[in-house]
This record gives sequence, structure tokens and C-alpha cells, in this order.
Amino acid sequence: MTTRRARPSHRVLAVAVTAAVMSATAYAQVPGKPIRLVAGFSAGGSIDQVARLIGPKISAGLGNPVVVDNRPGAGGNIACEIVQNAPPDGNTLLIAPAAFSVNPSLFNKVSYDPIRGFEPVTRLVDYMLFLVAHPSVPARNVKDLIAMAKARPDQVNFSSAGTGTTTHIAGELLSYLAGIKMQHIAYKGGGPAIIDLLAGSVTMSFASLTSALPHIKSNRLRPLAVSAKTRARQLPDIQTMKEAGVGEIAVLDWQGMLAPKGISKPIADKLSGEIRAILKEPAVEARFDAMGLDVIGSTPEEFRKLIEEEVKRWATVVKAANIKID
Repeated sequence: MTTRRARPSHRVLAVAVTAAVMSATAYAQVPGKPIRLVAGFSAGGSIDQVARLIGPKISAGLGNPVVVDNRPGAGGNIACEIVQNAPPDGNTLLIAPAAFSVNPSLFNKVSYDPIRGFEPVTRLVDYMLFLVAHPSVPARNVKDLIAMAKARPDQVNFSSAGTGTTTHIAGELLSYLAGIKMQHIAYKGGGPAIIDLLAGSVTMSFASLTSALPHIKSNRLRPLAVSAKTRARQLPDIQTMKEAGVGEIAVLDWQGMLAPKGISKPIADKLSGEIRAILKEPAVEARFDAMGLDVIGSTPEEFRKLIEEEVKRWATVVKAANIKID
């Protein structure tokens, strides 16, 4: 007598397939495995603040603990390399600034590929940069600053969040357009750059409103101009660089979330959807607005298009301004 094994019903197969899909897309299926948000700059800067604001909310939504891993150095290149080489399982993510698309043109060699090495998740926020000076600096506006730099070549310096960051590029563009020479002092994040500026160790800095606004309000920093096409709604009395007579220095910085290339689409979509939902929460929008950040929450496709455009644009700018890394 031949015994036949009963074939599973279509309903059983459907349940099995559904379970497999859920296992692949739900982070909670790996209990306790943390999601690491890698930030390429020191604690205290705008990137670190954004990471620590959305981190707990990502954890609550996905069911896994989230840790912020600050890996400063080389203008963010170290963090980029770490994430590019991480397993594409959705548990190691990069919070990157616009420097992510600048560095390949600025450095002779970078160890990551901004287009082929990552899978864009979402563009988080945009923000303007402000030119701020220590109150002891005699310059009351950009025109005075340029005159001071011309009278004292190499004695005027500026701090930045790191070599290759937009805060560095903005300073180099000011030097180029104004025909002056300033010494660049690179730090490992916007936080340390502001700390030394507050101490009077450096003359000025291009900084995000997140880092500078509290000190502007307390008169510990003097805002001279904003590097954007329009004035900032938070400080409407501050001129743009073009209005100040320098020329257009429209350096819009952004922050975005990226995963290593090879991450599965279900996991990437789940992660993108979760973060974009967080960004739409009124309390989160209000908090970012107070920090001078504009919430974006783009789709992965929109973010990919921005990165591709930014890589091309910054290559042209760096070449035209002859910006070099010493």
C-alpha cells in the first residue's frame, strides 16, 4: 500500500509566505539587536542632535534599541566607510550631511562611493549656514570683515565642522569671491568649532542655526550674514551674502539617512516609511523648526536624485574655486 503525503493547502502556503515576509521586514524579529546610527561628527553639533532626537522614536516604532555612534574625523569620511562596509541588514545606518556629496571632489581619494556604495533612505532636514563672529572682532558686517582680512593677511581665521564640510566650503567660497586669504581651522564637528569660537580662539565660523542661535540670542556671537538665497525667517534682519555685496554664496546644508548598498527593499521601505512618519509628527516638526531646520522627509528615489545632482554640482564648484585639501 502506497502512502501519500498530504500536500499543504494554499492557505497554509500563504501563511508561511506571510510569516517569511514579516520576518524579513520587521526589525522586532531580531530581539535586542540594536540599530546603530553612525554620525561622522562629534557630539553637540546639528547632526548629533538630529540623531538623538529621532533615535528614540525609531526605536519605539521598530521595537529595537537605537544607539548613536559618533565617529568623527576626515570630514565624515570615516563614518561613511564604516557604514558602506557594514552588513546590509538595516541595523547600521548613516546620518550624512551635504559633505557626503562634496568630499569625493575635495579629497584626492575617498574610501566610499556616495552613489554606488549606499541605498538612500530619506532626506531628513535642510538648513542654512550663518557667518558668525566673536563679539571681540571689530567687524560689524561682512564688508568690515573683508577689509580686516585684506589689511591683515593670514591673521583672520575661521573654524569649521571639519575638512570638506559645507561650513568649510562656505569659508573657502567667501575667500575666493572676496579676494582674501583666511586660515581654515578644522574641528571634528560643529559643536567643538563653536566652543572655540565662543572662547575667542578663532575669528569667525560658518555654522548651522542649530549650533549658533542660542549664542546669538545671548549676544555671545555676532551674526554677519546668511549663506542662502533668501533671509532666514528666524533672523530676518540678517543679510544674505549677496546683499552684503560679496556675491551669492548659497550653501544649503542637508542631512539624510542612508543604508549600505544591498539592503533588501522591504527593509529599506519599512525604515523609510517609519522615519518619514516620525518627521511628520507635529512635536518633531516644532522641535526642528526651533533648531532652524526645515523638515523634508523625501522618498528614497527623491533623495537618490538629490545626491546625484549634488555630486555633480560640488565637483564644478570645487574646481572653479580651486579649493584644495592641504
